[in-house]
Amino acid sequence: MKKTLLTVAGLFAATTAFADGHANTLTVYAPDYFGSEWGPGPSIEAAFEEQCGCDLVYQTGDVLPRLLLEGKNTEADVVIGLNTDVTKRARESGLMAPHGVDLSALTLPIDWADDTFVPFNYSHTAFIYDNTKLDGFDSFDALLDAPDDVRVVIQDPRSSISGLALVLWVQAVYGDEAEAAWARLAPKIVTVTQGWSESYGLFTDGEADVVLSYTTSPAYHIIAEEDLTKSAAIFDEGHYFFVELAAKVEGTDNAGLADQFMAFILTPEFQNLIPTTNWSFPAALPEADWPEGFQTLPRPETVLFYSEDEAAALRDTAIEAWRAALSQ
Repeated sequence: MKKTLLTVAGLFAATTAFADGHANTLTVYAPDYFGSEWGPGPSIEAAFEEQCGCDLVYQTGDVLPRLLLEGKNTEADVVIGLNTDVTKRARESGLMAPHGVDLSALTLPIDWADDTFVPFNYSHTAFIYDNTKLDGFDSFDALLDAPDDVRVVIQDPRSSISGLALVLWVQAVYGDEAEAAWARLAPKIVTVTQGWSESYGLFTDGEADVVLSYTTSPAYHIIAEEDLTKSAAIFDEGHYFFVELAAKVEGTDNAGLADQFMAFILTPEFQNLIPTTNWSFPAALPEADWPEGFQTLPRPETVLFYSEDEAAALRDTAIEAWRAALSQ
């Protein structure tokens, strides 16, 4: 009998310890890049854990598909790394909760008043080139009319958020003529990769002359490598605005920690980590506080942006124009 009581007591203690540990753990679903050793995740994790006295755990992969598959049984307390091209599906799932964050600190080039998604960084979709080999392009048409021996690599819009941003960018610039625009670019496209990392690696390895990336990509080369040879082509037609977002998960067992993390996103401590770990513009930091390499980056005068409703409505049309042109 005494042995039985001891066993029950041991089980109770173990269960209590597990519950306490779970209550002090914040689970964040994030893209692979975010949680990698070269991404912003580790620095953000260390900074937040020092503040909260908790354990922040990233689970990385395809954030939205996993969240939708798990539904209300998800382990996530917070999701990070979504963008407005996919937030409509996330919002309509009923799995997102109001964030309750004061957005007055935002320094985005567009107005933002969303009560579900909090921006943490932004950039503009752009084509990056080696300025020692090419003179660059001052318009989308200039790129489309470039010689066919200019080697371009892009990402697949069906598997990559940057690839999806590109087809929506083309749709915004060319409208009903999007497929014709893709047909002009197609001879120069040497490969279409599943994701951004593979494309950018081909570019830095010299296998491509131009790569789809972001206007902030040259900052990495300037700051980390002291390399001034990489430039973003700034187009007269404007550039597609790309903002990354975080959201609190409805039904989280750790609402207090989730709220604390959501508020942490717009603090200077978090925002100062973004430029040189995620190589993007911080969403809530005055330009005067940006690293010098960011302050000198050229930025487009015209910002092209679709709301989540517009992006969702145009997504299939934009992808089909790309697919039809490249399959010929």
